[in-house]
Amino acid sequence: MCGIAGLIHRGKSADIGSQMTSMLQALKHRGPDSTGYALYGDGGKDYIMRFKVAEQEDLASGFDIHDTIKERKDTVDARLKEMKVKVKDEEQVTEYAHRYTLSFDGDLKRMIDFIEDIEGVEILSIGHALELIKDLGDAAVVCEQYSLNGFKGTHAIGHTRMATESDVDIRSAHPYWAYPFNDVSVVHNGQLTNYWTNRRDLERRGHRFMSDCDSELIAVYIAHRIDEGDDLEDAMRRSVNELDGVFTYLVATADSLGMAKDVMAAKPMVLYESDDLIALASEEVAIRSIFPHEIDTFDPYEGEVRVWQS
Repeated sequence: MCGIAGLIHRGKSADIGSQMTSMLQALKHRGPDSTGYALYGDGGKDYIMRFKVAEQEDLASGFDIHDTIKERKDTVDARLKEMKVKVKDEEQVTEYAHRYTLSFDGDLKRMIDFIEDIEGVEILSIGHALELIKDLGDAAVVCEQYSLNGFKGTHAIGHTRMATESDVDIRSAHPYWAYPFNDVSVVHNGQLTNYWTNRRDLERRGHRFMSDCDSELIAVYIAHRIDEGDDLEDAMRRSVNELDGVFTYLVATADSLGMAKDVMAAKPMVLYESDDLIALASEEVAIRSIFPHEIDTFDPYEGEVRVWQS
């Protein structure tokens, strides 16, 4: 079933960490397996890289993986140094999840591929504004684990996942980063019926997939269309015609938030829009979790694509 949510403040920053947590916790009943955030801060010249060196369940596997985790992290550091990447700040958020601030002016894709060539290592996001956080558990658990209350920024998207056809792990959790483009992320509710056909086509074109979740296809598809010269709205409009199935998805970039629904409009989406704030969610209860007063909401129509700027 899954739940998705998004919000964007126009012209100002707010505590989007707390706001997105409230929205996702209100959608907990739609997906108790994992929770994910794509949070957009004020940005700067440096890159923020979020990556993991293991899955949460690896720690409970009964095997002594602690030395392996350390070796993977040391290898990441060595390869960044080899690529002449300057690590200006680093934070170990959990035993397996890290946040680095980087200065780098080389080939970003080449650097990413070099790091992800390390077994067990996955870059969750790279961006000047984007920070992508996802883990097992509901929003309250993940928010506390990653200290997201008080995260200041302009916009965010999030997801609560009910696993159906793929595993319960961080790799299969949303959001997905649109590799290799910094600051582009996607969340999705629905099912794509032409997933494997599109995946094989995109893989032949050189794109990488980290999971078997059909939702990742949307992120890779958007990345491909941007690479082909489309702007975000054009890529999303094309997706409505080229991706088969029932879906509603949200895309965020460094300065915008987009929404797309398939032509059957089978997956729910509720929208609130004012001069200062846009909020979207699978259910109205999520939007009302951040508004203490009465508001008017509406449902976008079938096949609709909309993009808002921060």
